[in-house]
Formats: sequence, C-alpha cells, structure tokens
Amino acid sequence: MSESFPDVPKISFEGPRSKNPLSFKHYDPDEVVEGRRLEDLLRFAVCYWHTFRGTGVDPFGAPTLLRPWDDGTDSIDNALHRVDVAFEFMTKLSVPFYCFHDRDVAPDGPTLQAANENLDRIAARLKEKQGETGIKLLWGTANLFSHPRYMHGAATSCNADVFAYAAAQVKKAIEVTHELGGENYVFWGGREGYHNLYNTDMQRELAHLARFMHMAHDHAKSIGFTGQFLFEPKPKEPTKHQYDFDAAACINFLRANGLEDVVKLNIETNHATLAGHSMMHELEYARIQGFLGSIDANTGDLLLGWDTDQFPTDVYLTTQIMLVILKQGGLAPGGTNFDAKVRRESTDPVDLFHAHIGGMDTFARGTKIAARIRTDGVLDDLLKNRYCSYDDGVGAQIEEGSVGFAGLERYMLDKGEAAPNESGRQEYIENLINEYL
Repeated sequence: MSESFPDVPKISFEGPRSKNPLSFKHYDPDEVVEGRRLEDLLRFAVCYWHTFRGTGVDPFGAPTLLRPWDDGTDSIDNALHRVDVAFEFMTKLSVPFYCFHDRDVAPDGPTLQAANENLDRIAARLKEKQGETGIKLLWGTANLFSHPRYMHGAATSCNADVFAYAAAQVKKAIEVTHELGGENYVFWGGREGYHNLYNTDMQRELAHLARFMHMAHDHAKSIGFTGQFLFEPKPKEPTKHQYDFDAAACINFLRANGLEDVVKLNIETNHATLAGHSMMHELEYARIQGFLGSIDANTGDLLLGWDTDQFPTDVYLTTQIMLVILKQGGLAPGGTNFDAKVRRESTDPVDLFHAHIGGMDTFARGTKIAARIRTDGVLDDLLKNRYCSYDDGVGAQIEEGSVGFAGLERYMLDKGEAAPNESGRQEYIENLINEYL
C-alpha cells in the first residue's frame, strides 16, 4: 500500500539544538518527569475530525484543504482509506491515542440502520489498525449537532423523536467505543442550549438532558463498558447559551441530577476563554471539586473571539495547565487530545505534522517547567505565607468550624481592628515564573 506521507519519516526526539522541523525538540516520550514517562503522563491523542476531516471551510469561503487521499465522496471506500491514512499519520507522529465522533469516521446513512452498518464496517477497520499499530482509542463520542434533525438540540430537543434518535445514536457510539477498547466516552453539548428563552422550557430541557445521561450510563453498565464518562463545557457556539457553559455550570448540573459519581469533565482551552475564564481557572476549579477528567489541547485568538481551535504554542499556557495536572497526579484514564486544526491557509499535508509536533513540544516544555516550579516549592511557600493567619488562633478556629459570628464579634471587639494586610506581591510572582521559562 502506497504511503500518504511518503516524505515524512517517523518523528523522533532530536533535542533542542536540532534544526529539523520534522523532529521533537522537547518531547522525549521516555523522559521521566515526576516519576512517569512523558508519554504516560501526557497521553497525547490526535482528533479525527479536524485532522482528517477538516476542509478549511469557514463562513466566508469554500474548502481549501483538499487532501490528496480524499476523493471528495462520502463513500465507505473513501472512509476505509481514510482510516489507513489516519493510522499512518499517527504512527509516524508516535502518539498513543486518538479520538473520534461517530460521523467523522463513518458515513451517515438514509436510515439509522444504514448508519449503524456503516459505522460497524469502519469500526472493524479501526480495530484492525489498532491491533497493527498499538494505538488506542482515548475516547469516542457521537455527533449530535451537524444533522438538521438536531437544529433544536438532541437530548434537549423539543421533539421527542429527536431525543429518541439521539439516544439510539449514542447507544451505538458507546457500543463501538467499548468494542474498540475506548477508555472514555464524551458528551459535548453541541446544540444543547437555546437562542431565545421565550420559546424555551429550560427546566424541562435540563431534566431531559439529565435523563439522557442516566440512560447512557445505564446502557454502558449493561454492556460492561467501564470507561470514564466526560462532559465538555462550552458557553456558546452554535447556540447562544449552552447548558454546559463552564466547569462550574457543568458540575452544578451533574450534582443536581445525581451524576456526580458518573461523569467528570473534559476541559478545553478555547471553550474556557469563550466563557471568560482562563484555562488554569477551569482546570483548578474542576480539580478541587474532584471533576477534572481530561483536556482538549488547543487555544483561541482573543482578537477573533470565536472558537478558532488553534494548536497550542504558548509555553506560559501549557505551564499553567501542567501545574494543575501535576498537582492532581495526571489525567489517566483521560488524556491530552489535540482538538485543534491547521489554518485554512496551511494547505500542505505536512502542515499537520508541524502543527502536532509544535503542540507536543509546547506541552513537554510546559510539563518540565511546571515540574521544576513544583520541585523548588516556590508557589507552595508563597501560598503558605499568604494564608498563615489560618494556621493557628482564630484562623484555625474558622477553618475547623469551632467559632461562629458571635465568637468572631467578641474577638474583633476585643482586638479593635484587623491586622494589616500584607502585599500580594503579584509582580514578583509573575517575574518569578518568568525565570523558569
């Protein structure tokens, strides 16, 4: 079988002095950081949709990424060939995982039965290629947003037939994920939200979404799928307001509906910034609540203001991300999925390699920098000193719950005034982080 990337060798680690653009400068999969190999810690995954199905289309222009391996049809033969291309790419890139939506890998059909048969055929080829290469499925999911039937949402649709179709589609996607040994299954809201509250029964829609997730979990248990369920926050696009707005909204939804022991979160940088948060904020909030499960590795462009899904190249960003992930002890069974796409002007297939290599190197650098910061304990010392008033005396009583408002009033009446605040030293801390970068 002829190669689709004949001029690209298997990407290897050559070190920071290398001038070879098709090599890793910082990502050595066997390098040990905090007791684990980088490959096992970062658990990189290639996303099937942007990487192998992206066409470069945008609201103002036609497709620009016309791939030589794609014949332009939505046929089974083209989909089967695309699987071979994908595994050639991932093998040469040396990533351990990939992710997909059901409709990324297999053609839809005129009926649900036809779509299921198409997915089964492609899943068989995926399983064959996984066996040949050792590459695993990090997570699967269902596309419940592209087809016109989902114009009002899927699990939150006002049409019960659409809810039923979505349930059947997710049932099949979970079964295929299980068959392929997937370690997670993701729910992304897609069109689960609203444009106008005048025609929306929000309470009913949220109840339907919760019922849908419980049904999915029940079916997963019935077939023996023990993978982790993930819910992905996104505040807007394509709907004006999506129910999975941010980590806090998702966690509130899960707890309110008895799903807190069933579902964790898959956090994405570009979605965090669209919600008005930093990625570090979203990760830390999910972590301290016990809901951080996996991440989508990308970034947005604040000058554009929409979901641009660009590859991460900012070492500050990846250092912040890895400070949180290392604090948690890693993401497994989750991972780091490159839900990112090359720009529509980057039309050569080799650009896919450059993009992923850069993202993997950027995360490797961020991981090693974060580990050095943690080893030196500079942030720990700063935090300990800043909150030392809670270590004993009235502060310790507040934290242990042994004092109430009346006791605190007596304390302050006796003392007269609060102790003076110390400097937050923000500029010093920012400069200190710069020294590590």
